[in-house]
Amino acid sequence: MTQRVRQMAAERSSRPDNERVRLPMERHLFLKRRWRGVAEDGAEFEFDLESRLKDGCVIFQTDRADYVIAQTPEPVFQIATPTAEFAALVGWKIGNLHFPVQILDGCLRVSADPLVKTLLDRENWTYQELSVAYQPLKLPPEAYAQPPAPNP
Repeated sequence: MTQRVRQMAAERSSRPDNERVRLPMERHLFLKRRWRGVAEDGAEFEFDLESRLKDGCVIFQTDRADYVIAQTPEPVFQIATPTAEFAALVGWKIGNLHFPVQILDGCLRVSADPLVKTLLDRENWTYQELSVAYQPLKLPPEAYAQPPAPNP
């Protein structure tokens, strides 16, 4: 029987790992309201969401297990940024390519795209290729709003 999910049941599961069933989810699905998914044990879910889900949240609970969203790892480049100035430069240059970044302590992550690789190699920046749950920075629409013009 397909379970319908409208919202997360909990931010995180308090159950031990052996009582959690993962439902793998690609990053782009976090932006969708309606979709279907299948948990690792074969349980089917239909999503008609009132609000966005988060990696690690509980979507359904039984007396035996919590069903938990698990973001699917994806290939990224991780660039070491030992100083704030260097992090700003890297973020600016990647931003000019219109790629969002994930900001972490001491490094930035960006999708492993050939265009980004060309930039990293051209600039001779040290980076690692990883497969992780990539969570780029999300800015609210008002962050892009222009300030009102001053009155003369």
